[in-house]
Amino acid sequence: MCVAKYIVTGGAGFIGSNLVHDLVRKGHDVVVVDPLHTGSRELIRDVPVEFYHMAFHEFYKTGKWKDMDGLYHLGKPSASPMYRESRERLLESINGSIAALEMIRETGVKMVSASTSSVYNGLEPPHREDMVINPTDFYTEARIFEERNAKIYEDFYGIRWNEMRFFSIYGPREQFKKNFANLVTQFLWAAKRGEQPVIYGNGEQKRDFVYVDDVVDALERAMASSHNGIYNVGTGKSYSINEMLGMLEKRLNVDIKPKYIENPMKNYVMVTLASTEKAKRDLGFEAKVGLEEGIRKIDEYYSSLK
Repeated sequence: MCVAKYIVTGGAGFIGSNLVHDLVRKGHDVVVVDPLHTGSRELIRDVPVEFYHMAFHEFYKTGKWKDMDGLYHLGKPSASPMYRESRERLLESINGSIAALEMIRETGVKMVSASTSSVYNGLEPPHREDMVINPTDFYTEARIFEERNAKIYEDFYGIRWNEMRFFSIYGPREQFKKNFANLVTQFLWAAKRGEQPVIYGNGEQKRDFVYVDDVVDALERAMASSHNGIYNVGTGKSYSINEMLGMLEKRLNVDIKPKYIENPMKNYVMVTLASTEKAKRDLGFEAKVGLEEGIRKIDEYYSSLK
């Protein structure tokens, strides 16, 4: 195996820390750049990395990136409420995108970057990468900005890039995301504390839940691929929130009685379902962990933290 040196922005966050652990396990050198909005150095304390506590557009100005072999750009505010609460998050995301694109333009290395399935809001599933999309909030606008500009940079400068549209990701190392963690994880935590989980609407809204190890696999396959462009990262299966709760009940052997409330959110996504054909064809990626198995895995992980 060829050893490489990668930058992972957001490498002390949920998805990024899982990626960092896997890259280091495989013998690669890793530089982590993270402002620690929803992450913690605790998540990577056991792996040897070079760490910079700052936003990526600030790191770009240091020039300490010129000997890298690839960029995983995951360090972006990752939930819609963050952008509604502060426009600074929008600026941070856009500035980071420009810095990332400039870096790969100057170095010629590949960028594999985080986008979101939320861009499909209002479109009928299954959601395909070639659908015509429109931003529905500040969060999706920031992701579409980067996707479109990556294509422009490719046309002008020949950059190598992939934008990975993440579906509903859950798994180990979400504990520092707190209320921004995935619903599977939040409801597991609530059930273990004997608390009543809150569900918007009637619980029949559906999500394509994808386990974080599969996401790491998709990211690494994209980095190794010669293909440019946008790819879904999902399972191709959707489960309702009620079905997911039923699996949690079975795993924990408890009776979970959720509180159903009127949905307070505008532009709420009712169904996410990834079309997986393109990622399977170009990247050889296919999710392996089903929801029941993933729930078992996170139960074991979070139980081990006590």
